[in-house]
Amino acid sequence: MHEAEVTPQRSNDWVPLSAEDRAILALESPTIAGHTCKVIHLSEAAPDLAQLRARIAERIHLAPALTRRLTTDRDDTPGWVSDPDFSVADHVVEHHHDNPVDAAGLRHCVATLFEQRLDRDRPLWRFDLVTLRGGHRALVWRIHHALADGNASVRYGRALLWDDAPETHMTTAQTKAQDAVDERRRRTHLASYLRREFIRSTGPSPFDGEICNRREVAFASVAFAPLRQAAKAIDGATVNDAVLCVVAGALRRWLQLHHGRLGTIRVKVPVSLHRDGDTEANHDSMFSLGLPLAEGDPVTRLRVIHERTSKRKSAGDAEQREVLLHRIGGVSPKLQRFAEQLERNPRRFALNVSNVPGPREPVSVLSSPVRSLYSLAEISQHHALRVSVTSLADQLCFGFCVDPDVVCDVQTMADFIGPEAQALEAGAPA
Repeated sequence: MHEAEVTPQRSNDWVPLSAEDRAILALESPTIAGHTCKVIHLSEAAPDLAQLRARIAERIHLAPALTRRLTTDRDDTPGWVSDPDFSVADHVVEHHHDNPVDAAGLRHCVATLFEQRLDRDRPLWRFDLVTLRGGHRALVWRIHHALADGNASVRYGRALLWDDAPETHMTTAQTKAQDAVDERRRRTHLASYLRREFIRSTGPSPFDGEICNRREVAFASVAFAPLRQAAKAIDGATVNDAVLCVVAGALRRWLQLHHGRLGTIRVKVPVSLHRDGDTEANHDSMFSLGLPLAEGDPVTRLRVIHERTSKRKSAGDAEQREVLLHRIGGVSPKLQRFAEQLERNPRRFALNVSNVPGPREPVSVLSSPVRSLYSLAEISQHHALRVSVTSLADQLCFGFCVDPDVVCDVQTMADFIGPEAQALEAGAPA
């Protein structure tokens, strides 16, 4: 029998990974796991393991992508195929520890789980139920980035968990605004985009280092409404501008403690390109932006950031990047890989700061209110710090992920978020 006759064929339900999903999968390495994480802190009367498994089993049909495992066909093309042995019990488990854990113990549990790889023989996600002191519990939900970006994860979380599933899709007005951006994107001059995007940092990144597979995490949260009101009062800035300003202030304080050198640090700002009702796993772009860390006044810092983000958004730079990479890939896949490698240079950006909208109203899981919802995303070589922000009703929740051998004292960095938000709110015009 010829070799071709025994090579497995594609299953009838085989779904290929998109180019964006494949690029994310390709970033995996011995030191990079490739998944993201949600830490869902539940209040009293939190569900037990059996109740949680029953809830997810009841709703898993609403997220069919989560019943598919990764496979490759005979051309080594990765795709998703239904897992005939899928069982919720394999994906929703109790995290074993001797006693209920405190806040520091939870961070240790999350970091330990984040270091571990998801089982490639099963769909690439897992819930670990952690028992906390005071009768609370936390769900540590890992999901591979090739399976879902931040917005897709929010969509899956809504489908599987929340008692009352609040809408988090883009509104019609947002969709129209996106259409307008698409039109500007077609008119944007490429040379202007390249000048804005490929500015190099003036000095080395403090987060540039060879990372290993160890992780450390930290969390912080601030009230949503006061920060939004302060941003709006300062030149009509956005919540995302305020998030960047607060993160810049925390980085400034941390650098003063550990490095002493301040200046401008460039960050990568992901921009979701998801549309209302789409089911894509990954669809986002980005632009890079300089944060003025030398500026100690948070109001002045916010004004600088708002001016810079406004220029990038009005020019449709994130959308322009998507078009540019697509066109380059059409000419030469090798040239596209070179462009993507150039984008990952630590002199192009020092860290990634993402902000994903979560539930607009309070949510609960089996009648247990969700107290906080933190996101974490994987770091990468020469980018040993990543900050992920998620909103939950009246909170903004900040998650920090680092390689502790490159970036020390990450909890102190997170602890600076609250004072920086308060300083910005105090300085805003009444």
